[in-house]
Amino acid sequence: MINLKKVQMLPAREQVASILRSSILSGGISKGQSITLDSIGEQVGMSRTPVREAFQILANEGLLELRQNRCAIVKGISIEAIKDHYEMRILLETEALRRACQHMNDETLKAIQTVNKQGQRAKEAGDTEAYNLANQAFHMTIWEAADSEKLKSFLSLLWNGLSMNHLVTAQEYAGISLADHNKIVEQLEKKDYEGACETMRQHIIYSMNSTLANYKN
Repeated sequence: MINLKKVQMLPAREQVASILRSSILSGGISKGQSITLDSIGEQVGMSRTPVREAFQILANEGLLELRQNRCAIVKGISIEAIKDHYEMRILLETEALRRACQHMNDETLKAIQTVNKQGQRAKEAGDTEAYNLANQAFHMTIWEAADSEKLKSFLSLLWNGLSMNHLVTAQEYAGISLADHNKIVEQLEKKDYEGACETMRQHIIYSMNSTLANYKN
């Protein structure tokens, strides 16, 4: 049984890593900028421990250079690094959905439908923060249905939330994201599993192109 409460949220360290990763990939935190455990902890409302662990995760990815005195320096991001990040997500997200399709039953489909409806309600309410959480829950429900702790762990480490593009508003981007989610759900309902995996692949490619557009601008 898929416990939706369990899949609604990433572990604390990965939540912090996701926020920082998204900011670095989008250019919100610039190259050479110094960040500290205390400043980030205050911003995200968490203690030093998950922030320290998030710093280590991003240092392993080559996005941060750890320094003494509980601080880190943001390293430069490149087009190649952005592409590599999203190409890994494409491989793993489509594999997770493929495995979820292998285990697909009424319960799994209902769980995916339920989190998608949460996204629809958030979008209709114009609540971007709630949509961001619903977006995360949608993907995590698929990871859970893939029934692979290793795959879910890798995907959690790559998560960076909505890949916002400066050329569209938050509401417009949520609409684009939701349209893809709706299509995936419709394809799962029709048992068009190959089509659903292709839609997921295109979904992540759009995110990659959005992030690349931010970088180039």
